[in-house]
Amino acid sequence: MSRKRVLIAHILGDEGKQMLRKRDDIEVVEFENTIPQSQFHALLESFDAVHGVILGLTRFGAAELQRAPGLQVVSRIGVGFDAVDIPVMTEAAIAVMVCANANHRAVAEHTLGFMLSLAKRTEALTHLVRSGNWHRRYEYLPSELEGREALLIGCGRIGARVATLLLALGMRVKVYDPYLAPQQLPPGAQPVAVLEHALAEADYVSLHCPKTDETIGLLSAERLALMKPQAYVINTARGGIVDEQALYQALLEKRLAGAALDVFLPEPPVHGSGLPSLDNVICSPHLAGVSREAVSRMAKLAAGNVLDVFDAQPNPENAVNPQVFDRAFHLPDPESASTIPYPI
Repeated sequence: MSRKRVLIAHILGDEGKQMLRKRDDIEVVEFENTIPQSQFHALLESFDAVHGVILGLTRFGAAELQRAPGLQVVSRIGVGFDAVDIPVMTEAAIAVMVCANANHRAVAEHTLGFMLSLAKRTEALTHLVRSGNWHRRYEYLPSELEGREALLIGCGRIGARVATLLLALGMRVKVYDPYLAPQQLPPGAQPVAVLEHALAEADYVSLHCPKTDETIGLLSAERLALMKPQAYVINTARGGIVDEQALYQALLEKRLAGAALDVFLPEPPVHGSGLPSLDNVICSPHLAGVSREAVSRMAKLAAGNVLDVFDAQPNPENAVNPQVFDRAFHLPDPESASTIPYPI
């Protein structure tokens, strides 16, 4: 029996590993999620053929493809795909698969947790109690979310879920997403056509767009300067969408009230400096989409996507480039696949 070789990042959940290993026609090779790119190249070159890869942090483009003869599918543990060269994979008819619907709930809840922590000043109040400064509590009054205005930049699966949660809390929710028609937004969310106007009015600005050439530096120094000094920035999307140096200066000079960041550029950020060093910033280590439940869902989806491609039964809704299946399997290109670039 001819076996297909699949290289998997070691962070793939056990359920996914078991799905692959119980197949007699699959050979599984694990590698460290933080493997240096040069070592990953050497790993690819050590085999005569690699038929599938399941990736976490590892980049995959033309250089990697040249070292992976026989490749049929690149599967991401998650929904972001900025580390994969989509045009190169598409030209080579290699399917790039993501875990659609696996972690949008986790990221949305993390975003809400960030927003509540900022509004309720959780870190500052915890520090008061721990430091014995209980009597200073009236200097750190929390605020309420009801009646506040949130601006969501991007409204795919995650942004839509965030909008639903915030509307349930009585917030005003506006959405800037030039790729969506107003009727595609969650009921109650208001579309905005001009980002600058919405930034000037928002109390909370939360990013839920993909990292592309178009969105790198989207929240520039000029746009951050439009925001109210009482406003907050939340980024659970990707590092680099916000100009981090400009955000640092605005927070340092108290031109913004605070920020909550799950992603940085670079990652990890330099220890003891930059944004994480500020007392009006709360952070997490790029973990917003990695709840216990989401890990299980992503493991099964990431492995299942590979097996489905091998079995000529791929789900186009999980594909970033479903057009490759037209050539391989003559599958229709579903309308739902057009939403894939926006979940992050």
